[in-house]
Amino acid sequence: MNILVTGGAGFIGSHIVDAYIKEGHKVIIVDNLSTGYKNNINQKAIFYKLDIRDKDLEKIFKKHKIEVINHHAAQVDLRVSISNPENDANININGSIILFGLAVKYKIKKIIFASTGGAIYGEQDYFPADEKHITNPLSPYGIAKLTVEKYLVFFHRHYGIEYVCLRYGNIYGPRQLPKGQAGVIAVFCNQINKGFQPVINGKGTNTRDFVFVEDVADANLKALKFKKTATVNIATGKETTVNSIFRYINSYYGNMFSEKHGKEIRGEQKRSVLENKLAKKLLNWTPKYSFKEGIEKTCRYFAEKSASINTERR
Repeated sequence: MNILVTGGAGFIGSHIVDAYIKEGHKVIIVDNLSTGYKNNINQKAIFYKLDIRDKDLEKIFKKHKIEVINHHAAQVDLRVSISNPENDANININGSIILFGLAVKYKIKKIIFASTGGAIYGEQDYFPADEKHITNPLSPYGIAKLTVEKYLVFFHRHYGIEYVCLRYGNIYGPRQLPKGQAGVIAVFCNQINKGFQPVINGKGTNTRDFVFVEDVADANLKALKFKKTATVNIATGKETTVNSIFRYINSYYGNMFSEKHGKEIRGEQKRSVLENKLAKKLLNWTPKYSFKEGIEKTCRYFAEKSASINTERR
């Protein structure tokens, strides 16, 4: 199968590309490398350095007989979306509409879309949140993701394009950029590995539903095989506090630091945890990695990455 993966040089997208290629699919990557890296790109994939809003995007559709679009290209920083909502909407909404329009023109019948759980549901009314939970996004990022979901409904009804919206929890693992609150695990791994004291925002009691990136790649494989339209949470159904994250990672590195707390960041979601029963039912997907296993693989990645950099400098 010929699959176009937008954002395929990024943290999550590159793992999905690897999984698709391992299954024997032909993968075409479109990525402008704003947050992706060439080092992440599978050598068996065809790569185009291109923004999804670029007019040259259509040339790729003309050249390759694309059967499925896996759409992961996005402005992913929630805080950036708050400071510059116009840019966030331009990339995440307008870019998606351009992509979906080309899907219609070139008769592509399936789109897999990387959506978000926590940012769409907002402060939850009940825990864990299932897919029927009221959507109350508190940021332009969440608003844009929900808007794109609505556009997919439109394209399905009017043009018959099947879609699977995957509402992710907080994804972590190797290749994640060590910056931003969404990447708190990568941030702490990177800091402790380099001998810097991590600072926990506020009391550290905020919770998130952390999902290991290889489990997410597996969900995208299952979505590829799913023959209908669906919107499902991709999550563990378990809450983890920021304090617990620090303790796990600090323990891996031999308890180098004590807990240090800084100022609380105003407006941050207090609790987020998603139900995954629908993903189990429809996609036959369930997370395979425990939090401990995922943390260990992530810490090992940052340790090896740091070691390779130090070796190159000698």
